[in-house]
Amino acid sequence: MPQELHKIWAFIVRDWQNEQSYKLVFLPAFFSLFTLLFTFFFLARLFNHAQLPALQPYGGDYFAFVLIGLAFFNYLEVLLKGLPQHIREGQLLGTLEALLVTPTALPTLIIASIVYDLLWATVRVGVYLGLAVWVFHLSLHANLIAVSLLLFLTLITFSSLGIFTASIVILLKKGEAISSLFVSLSRLLCGLYYPISVLPDSLQTLAGLFPVTYALEGLRLALLQGYSLSMLTPILTPLFLFALCLLPTSLFAFHHAIQRAKRDGTLTQY
Repeated sequence: MPQELHKIWAFIVRDWQNEQSYKLVFLPAFFSLFTLLFTFFFLARLFNHAQLPALQPYGGDYFAFVLIGLAFFNYLEVLLKGLPQHIREGQLLGTLEALLVTPTALPTLIIASIVYDLLWATVRVGVYLGLAVWVFHLSLHANLIAVSLLLFLTLITFSSLGIFTASIVILLKKGEAISSLFVSLSRLLCGLYYPISVLPDSLQTLAGLFPVTYALEGLRLALLQGYSLSMLTPILTPLFLFALCLLPTSLFAFHHAIQRAKRDGTLTQY
């Protein structure tokens, strides 16, 4: 176990050094964060005196609603695109095959490949929430136990989706179209910018097939309304089932993709 942790740490150091080699890499990220916050803050002022029934379960504040969605949607984009991107880079640079012949377990390789991106996403989420509370006076009534459990299940589920995409990259060399399609559908259906209750019944049913829907809903209720674990059971149950099914299935798919690429001799082809 200590040896596996040392390998993960080595990946973090490598990715940090790579990011630092691009001097202005952090500036655009934080600038876009500021502009996004101010955009939705001023947009929310349109609804300041409106009693919108769809927002009442979340406290009635549109800015708080959309902020939580934007903050935690970061994890989906990072985990869905980060691992496939690293796999693709490994193919292009010729390091993927070298890594796979080392005595490193596939789960360790997967975790090590995305842990830096995950930490960076966590920093962005912290900045989002910190600025919202400090500058925009956002009021949070968080149930930390519920938030922690929801975040744990969310990260497992989103990571599994990223592993599926990485498997496609290994087999087909391209996975951006699929990940972009899933992210776009999630933006449309899963309540990122508006509650899913405003959607037609057919689209609400379709939204129920996406784990993102339950993740964002649960995190909003736990952070803004302080919902307890028992109150969140209708959300935690499907999210737990998604995590339970997707994680082993995605790991199996990734292992199968690696073995298939090795047999076909296409592991380093790009």
